[in-house]
Amino acid sequence: MASADHPQSGIAANPRSGISVRPLTGEEIAAGLGDLADLRIRVFAAYPYLYDGDAAYEAEYLREYAAAPDAVLVAAFDGDRVVGAATAAPMLHQKAEFRAPFEARGLDVARLFYFGESVLLPEYRGHGIGHAFFDQREAQARRCGADAACFAAVIRPGDHPARPAGYTPLDAFWTKRGYAPIDGLVTELGWKDHGEDGESVKPMQYWLRQW
Repeated sequence: MASADHPQSGIAANPRSGISVRPLTGEEIAAGLGDLADLRIRVFAAYPYLYDGDAAYEAEYLREYAAAPDAVLVAAFDGDRVVGAATAAPMLHQKAEFRAPFEARGLDVARLFYFGESVLLPEYRGHGIGHAFFDQREAQARRCGADAACFAAVIRPGDHPARPAGYTPLDAFWTKRGYAPIDGLVTELGWKDHGEDGESVKPMQYWLRQW
């Protein structure tokens, strides 16, 4: 995918007619949380997350996110319809279990931005929107004085029974963006997979980029 971002205007044009990508901040975030919750449940239902979405959990999680100072929600619009979204906020304001692997290594979380979900409906993929999400979140991180950004990706075994034939992970895309997995920098997060009776804890590998 090729970036079609225009960071100077805060708007990312896209080759797909009618698509725009722009960051929301402050009160605009709260207005977009309903769409983000729906997208999270729909997109994360697929492999590798297999998330059996829970509306009550989404409401609590997103309320906490929106309250974080300097948080940004980047939304992709097809006309007035939100078809994708990505989030970012200072790591300093994330849950203790998200900060812990960095703090254990003596890394300054006050200079680190955490990129949360990046969700996009399948029919809109392959048009540069993923790059625009990263461009806008990295711009917000720099504005807030961060000198590095990270995200966490679920670790699934290669022989997982739900892995689709021909599945290609996003590792190559992330590497092209300048991110790399850091050995031993792993956290854990629990959610309910489709087909599970309850939540189970999954390992999450951190990827990091410094600038």
